[in-house]
Amino acid sequence: MNNLPESQIVKIWQHQLLDRAELVTEGGEPIEIIYPGRLNDDQGADFRDAVIATSRGLIKGDIEVHVKSSGWQAHQHHRDPVYNRVILHVVMWHDTEMAVNLQNGGNVPTLALHKYIKSPISQWADGEYPSATSGMPCFRVAERLTTEIITEFLDSAGEARFLAKAARFQSDLAQMGASQCLYQGIMGALGYSKNKLPMLKLACRLPLQILESMTQGRISDEECLARQQALLLGTAGLLPSQCPDWHQGNDDKWVDKLEGLWASSHLTEAMPRNDWHLFKVRPNNSPVRRIVAMSYLILRYRGKGILKAIINMVNEVPVNKGYRRLEKGLVVTTNGYWASHFDFGSGNRIRSPTLLGSWRAADIIVNVLLPFTLAWSRLNSQPELEKKVFALYRCYPRLAVNTIERHMMNQLGLSSRLVNSAQRQQGLIHIYNSLCSQGKCSSCPLKQSLPYIY
Repeated sequence: MNNLPESQIVKIWQHQLLDRAELVTEGGEPIEIIYPGRLNDDQGADFRDAVIATSRGLIKGDIEVHVKSSGWQAHQHHRDPVYNRVILHVVMWHDTEMAVNLQNGGNVPTLALHKYIKSPISQWADGEYPSATSGMPCFRVAERLTTEIITEFLDSAGEARFLAKAARFQSDLAQMGASQCLYQGIMGALGYSKNKLPMLKLACRLPLQILESMTQGRISDEECLARQQALLLGTAGLLPSQCPDWHQGNDDKWVDKLEGLWASSHLTEAMPRNDWHLFKVRPNNSPVRRIVAMSYLILRYRGKGILKAIINMVNEVPVNKGYRRLEKGLVVTTNGYWASHFDFGSGNRIRSPTLLGSWRAADIIVNVLLPFTLAWSRLNSQPELEKKVFALYRCYPRLAVNTIERHMMNQLGLSSRLVNSAQRQQGLIHIYNSLCSQGKCSSCPLKQSLPYIY
């Protein structure tokens, strides 16, 4: 059965189809699987955010799966820094004495599953898996709990995540101006998970005050955009002159203008190109395109400024269906250069006038605008605005589903009919981040709801 494909080993680990009692690594170290992690759909190891218990305590990180232990060296993982978060090498068979070394000099234990699987491997030759529940006690727990208990659990977790975000904004507001705080929050959200940190770095290096100063006076909208985009993209290190692999076309007058403005600015130092994560980034999520979207938002609110415009908008929208007006305030479209390019280069074309769509706008509203406004309203003693923010959040409709939500819905056995609001989606993320990926099963409220399942 040495020809068992790796995808089947992944399934065995994913559903914990093994006897989890008294697991021992090939180095003789007893371990316990607290949380097997979630499937990774990006670069790096097969599973993210796993938790294992060892004689050294709880260890959190990634799990890499191979059919044979020799696969680690064969796939050159020992030379790839992306695998430095791996805490356990899971294989079906151990066939080499070579150490599992990381690029940073660390090493990883190996667990051979063939010693611990619950049923004969021959049963899986055709891709059929024995029916079994996961080793996680909460697996498909929704089947054993009432809808009221589940919804209360999700709503409570969703509110906890919202309040935690507001508390972080309140802490930031004590250290910086409100406009800069809001700007940094939006920039981080525009970066998605892959480019959040470099977007925040860019926002700190190039403050909103500098960008908004370019919109003052009788300067045209087009000139405002050019100046802002030149400074933003130049500081980010993402102009064609800073990226040798981008070959500019002959008709890119807009690019020539940006390059000229950046060359004459001398205001900030450019970030290194390798700060940005460009692997497996969808064209519409290109950091170049998201940075450009920010310039359009600054231009849109050039009269009042972003801070005042956002606070007024939240104050004025009705709770019922008000989310549509909020999203409209963030959606960005263009008919210029960026309607046909997702970044620079003659080959990097895209036919989309939308720089920031309604789905991403909704995500920014729930994760940034509303918690920021809650923090601002509390610091400025505006209880009515505080109530309004809570009401908007609690009735905000379902957002686009991300990988963590999808993972948690599968883990708990929840349907989309039950996770039918942004608050409940946020609740799933909060449960994953604060409990599952921290190995805190014993602290989970589900234990108090139904102790016997644990």
